[in-house]
Amino acid sequence: MSTLEILRANLLSPVVLAFALGVLARLVRSELRIPSSLYTSLSIYLLLALGLKGGHELASVGWAPLAKPALATIILGCITPVTAYFALRRLGKFSTADSAGIAAHYGSVSAVTFIAAQQFVTAMGATAESYMPTLLALLESPGIHIALGLGVLAGVAKMKRSAKPAPVLVTAAGSGSVALLEELVAEEPAPPPSFLRSLREVVTGRTMILLAGGLVVGCLMGEAGWKQVQPFFDSGFKGALMLFLLEMGMLAAERLEDLRRVGWFLLVFGVVTPLVHGVLGVIAGHLAGLSAGGATVLGAMAGSASYIAAPPAVRATLPDANPTYSLTLALGITFPFSVVLGIPIFWRLATYLGGHA
Repeated sequence: MSTLEILRANLLSPVVLAFALGVLARLVRSELRIPSSLYTSLSIYLLLALGLKGGHELASVGWAPLAKPALATIILGCITPVTAYFALRRLGKFSTADSAGIAAHYGSVSAVTFIAAQQFVTAMGATAESYMPTLLALLESPGIHIALGLGVLAGVAKMKRSAKPAPVLVTAAGSGSVALLEELVAEEPAPPPSFLRSLREVVTGRTMILLAGGLVVGCLMGEAGWKQVQPFFDSGFKGALMLFLLEMGMLAAERLEDLRRVGWFLLVFGVVTPLVHGVLGVIAGHLAGLSAGGATVLGAMAGSASYIAAPPAVRATLPDANPTYSLTLALGITFPFSVVLGIPIFWRLATYLGGHA
């Protein structure tokens, strides 16, 4: 299949068409709205279905084939936030907080992009390894906390460099001394938010609980248990995904108004960064022994940006980071690019490396 045919097949897929419809609905100012309760229910359904199906497949395959891909995934989770952080700091000249906040989003993973990649691979007549949801769970947390760690450490170092020497108090009593002491206490910088708190928020967040918990439940319930719930979690999956992507399209369109505020550098960053990270993911997956489908999905994971798990962690640890930058990039630029163009590019590279081009 040629590159043009691959792109055409992806653009006409139900997932991309539903996303485009959501964008159109918002651009024409339609009254269409997805109730917030339905949006939450759909996300719970999709994540739990993903975990259950992955756990069911993983139980039949075993854990041994997972070792190399898991190591490659963890390495990716360490590389992506660091490259994003230093690109923003050195090339974009952004503040420490903004660089770390954006890097945390790009170090983590978008579960919806992961699902879209799996659907694309299936449409191409291939399959990804059954343990890919396990790799998704592994990639969710490390990137966020490495980026947050860089931000906290850089912020502490900056405070130490800019700290003023304490003034010498001539008298030990008197209203002047008391006022000066009160001023010093007021100016003393507050300690950064607890790093363990942000870690807990990510690990106990909805995405991790449903993915990791679903994997465990899927492994334990066996074939008989899976057959009992398969009609609900398997047959309705694509329809629920279309509804979810419809809402994602509307959310992405709402962020289009913010594009003029983020500047040209971030516009380029939102396309180049996922492309570079995705290529690294495909290469890492190929070296770890994944099939072309698995390498494509891993590339899509590495090239995605989180907009569910990362925002609360960034808000708790780096309150000075501007959320407009990270959310506009993740939803308005990187997500559409990944779903429409990124995944087909990663598939083409994966099939080339696997000798199936």
